[in-house]
Amino acid sequence: MKIVHPAVAGTLESGDVMIRIAPADSQEIDLQIHSSVEKQFSAAIRATILQTLRQYGVQGVQLIVDDKGALDCILRARLETLLARAADLTALPWESEK
Repeated sequence: MKIVHPAVAGTLESGDVMIRIAPADSQEIDLQIHSSVEKQFSAAIRATILQTLRQYGVQGVQLIVDDKGALDCILRARLETLLARAADLTALPWESEK
């Protein structure tokens, strides 16, 4: 999936997460995580994000994650919404997950 422009998904409400994405000049993933539960869950947050990016073949992006204690399913849903917005897709390629 090619990220073509910056996008944002989520809120800064308690129990939610706001994620911002922008295309990068390199093929690296620049991931910055700020979380109210960082000490306990930063490794799990990072793993969920990187796994979802790999699932959709995303490379060369800058991600800024502002987590307010979101559950894993919320984090994944916000990230998938963000990817669709940033890639100008009307729907995610669900069939490719199999």
